[in-house]
Amino acid sequence: MRGCIRVMLACLSLNTLSAHDIITTNLTFTRDISRIFMRRCQGCHSSSDSIPLSSYEEARPWAVSIKEQVLSRRMPPWGAVKGFGHLSPDNSLTQEEIMVIAAWVVGGAPKGDTAFLPKAADRQASEMPELRDALVINSRVTLEKPVTVAGIRPLANGTVDSARIIASFPDGHVEPLLWLFQYGAESSKVFRFSEPLRLPRGTVLEADAPLNFALETKDR
Repeated sequence: MRGCIRVMLACLSLNTLSAHDIITTNLTFTRDISRIFMRRCQGCHSSSDSIPLSSYEEARPWAVSIKEQVLSRRMPPWGAVKGFGHLSPDNSLTQEEIMVIAAWVVGGAPKGDTAFLPKAADRQASEMPELRDALVINSRVTLEKPVTVAGIRPLANGTVDSARIIASFPDGHVEPLLWLFQYGAESSKVFRFSEPLRLPRGTVLEADAPLNFALETKDR
C-alpha cells in the first residue's frame, strides 16, 4: 500500500508545479519563454484575456497546462501545414520552441532576471498592411484577368479537416499556396504570403476539397 502511495505521489509531482519546485534548467521565463509568448501567444493572451501570458506572474499558474497544449499542438491554433506555401507571419510554434517551453516547465519554470525581459520597442507589433477581398472563389476558378495576391482568407462554415489550395500557372508550373488542416472557421483568419504573388490571366486556383476562399490584395 505504501508503495502505491509513493508511486501516486511521484506521478503527481511530474504533473504539478508549486512555488517550491526544484530548478533543474537554465531556461528562464524572462530570457527565453517571454519572447516566444510575445511572438506566438500574446495576440490572443494579453493581460486583458481570461488566460493572460504577458508576465511571469500571469503565466506561471498555467505552466503545466501550457506544456500539454503546445506538445499536442492545440495551442497556438494555426490551422495550416508548415512548409506548404510561403506564409508570413507563421504563428505556429517551431519544434525548437515547443521543446524549449516543455523543458522550461519540466525544469521548474524559473522566472529569471527581469533585466532580460524584451524591451518595450520589441513588444510593439509590427504594423501589417490592410488587405481586402479581391475575388471570392468556390473551390475552383480560372482567372480571367491578372491579379496580385497578398494572402488567402478561408470562408469555411465549419472545421476544415484538410484542404490544399494550389495555383496552376499557364506555363505549366504549380505553386502551393495554403494547406488547411484542422482549421476552425471561427478564427476568421487571413493567411498572408511572405511576398505578394502575381497570378497571370489563365491561372487556375483550386482547392482539393469543397471550400470557399477569398484572394486578398493590399489596399492602395
